[in-house]
Amino acid sequence: MALSEATVAIKPGKVLLVGEAMALFTAEQEGDLGAVEHFGASVAGAELNVCVGLARMGQKPVYMTKLAHDPCGDRIRNFMEKNGIDTSLVSYDDSRLTGLMFKSKVSKGDPKTAYFRKGSAASTLSPADVDAVDFSDISAVHLTGILPPLSETTLAAAKRLIVRARENGAFVSFDPNLRPAIWPSLDLMRKTLIELASQADLVLPGGGEGHELFGAETIEDTAKAFIDNGAKLVVVKDGPKGAYAYDGKESAYVPGFVVDHVVDTVGAGDGFAAGTISALMDGKTVAEALERGCALGAIQTQFVSDNEGLPTPEELAAFTASHKRAE
Repeated sequence: MALSEATVAIKPGKVLLVGEAMALFTAEQEGDLGAVEHFGASVAGAELNVCVGLARMGQKPVYMTKLAHDPCGDRIRNFMEKNGIDTSLVSYDDSRLTGLMFKSKVSKGDPKTAYFRKGSAASTLSPADVDAVDFSDISAVHLTGILPPLSETTLAAAKRLIVRARENGAFVSFDPNLRPAIWPSLDLMRKTLIELASQADLVLPGGGEGHELFGAETIEDTAKAFIDNGAKLVVVKDGPKGAYAYDGKESAYVPGFVVDHVVDTVGAGDGFAAGTISALMDGKTVAEALERGCALGAIQTQFVSDNEGLPTPEELAAFTASHKRAE
């Protein structure tokens, strides 16, 4: 059977995601963040964005994080409940603050961001929090490379999360999501992300991440490097062109969707992850999963908020029916 026609066996159940959610304040005018006077408020965080995408596609995400009882924490909790995200693993540390970030408005290129997250409540997540999770109804775990560098305890928690997932037969997906600025050193970043990726059933890198971690020059080289490192299936995001999958034996490429104008690229990769994971959990083929991932990523580029555009199945169907594929 060709890889494009293959499916991935994942038992029914919830998807566990662990990370830091932040309040997001997005500039309503272009210009330096220090000079802009008006901002729109929402929430952000890579893992939370994926949760939103999964929930809107009919999955059952449960999100582990820590907040403080402050306005930012209240906003995040309310947002999770509104979007049908299981909050049973949300805990509080009122000796800290909930993280927040600012994002600029741009008419082209990527927006600038400013983070205020050092020493946040979420940075105290630890292996003890992971060990307290009941995995009996968890079928999959999704982790990104953003949680590990937040603190020594979050690094240990990320490693423990994969161990516990393996012990309990849960499917593990991993998005390297490189953020060099939040790591103590590039060497630690490369070592940690390579280690975590080696234990994943599914890795979701971009081509640039393959170059940074392994020196890969092409998407094919990137996929092979992650497979040789221990991953079972690698899906490389190829920007608006599409996505490439490789399992060590066979490969498949699915073209992306053409959009007229990109409003904001932030959150597109998280949309891709949500689309791919949700499709695999629905029993779709690898090619169908890549197509859904490309669609959710493209849709998200049409919105300023990091997760506002993530669609329902009906909205997804309307988008795929009305948009051309990349050539």
